[in-house]
Amino acid sequence: MTINLNTIDTLPPEWKKKKKVKKETKKLLAKIAEYQRIMYAQGKYSLLLVFQWMDAAWKDWAIKDIFTWINPLWCAVTWFKKPTKKELSHDFLWRIHQQTPEKWMIQIFNRSHYEDILVPSVDKYIDAKTIQRRYTHINNFEQLLTDHNTHIVKIYLHTSKEEQKSRLEERIHLPHKQWKHNDNDRESRKKWDDYRKVYHKIFKECNTIPWHIVPSDKNRWKVHQVAEILVKTFESMKLERPELETDVFHHHSE
Repeated sequence: MTINLNTIDTLPPEWKKKKKVKKETKKLLAKIAEYQRIMYAQGKYSLLLVFQWMDAAWKDWAIKDIFTWINPLWCAVTWFKKPTKKELSHDFLWRIHQQTPEKWMIQIFNRSHYEDILVPSVDKYIDAKTIQRRYTHINNFEQLLTDHNTHIVKIYLHTSKEEQKSRLEERIHLPHKQWKHNDNDRESRKKWDDYRKVYHKIFKECNTIPWHIVPSDKNRWKVHQVAEILVKTFESMKLERPELETDVFHHHSE
């Protein structure tokens, strides 16, 4: 299926019904917490949640709200920034593979291996032939993880250019958000269309595991949609509570 962000609304349908959305989200989050317990106990599967977005998509709030109820011992978040000198001395997926989830674990990629296509494509410091090979490497990498019982969920948080502008301006004018401000965000915003173009290419080239486009101009709806996607993912797994392994009843009966 072809994904065109320009034709997808960034606002939720009937988003004003906040109470209903909030009530439904609470039920979904409770299910996620329960499924996490079962997955941990079974020790057979893992979940990798990949987040991508344009700047100011409020992804940190989404991660915090969605995983409020889960056990933090069984979950980890990794943010892939600019590669270090050591990381650049290896293949581009070396640093990514080290952060993939163990069996029973939920791993969140707050930005991901797709940054190694997105940024060099926009800034043009890696040639097109190498970039094209990276698409193939990523598909093979994700298939490898899938073959080893890691369920991958890929989410793009879809915000409008107008909403992004509003949120970036908040970082200048609201004291409690000023720590988030980065002058580089203005330069990135100028490349909005270039980033969109590369994302469309990513959605086309790396779609063996489907992308979920989540309208993100309203935080409450964004959290609801991601939670719903995760519940459906857990429901697609063959999660089972392990049977009791003990001979204590045998000893008591003697």
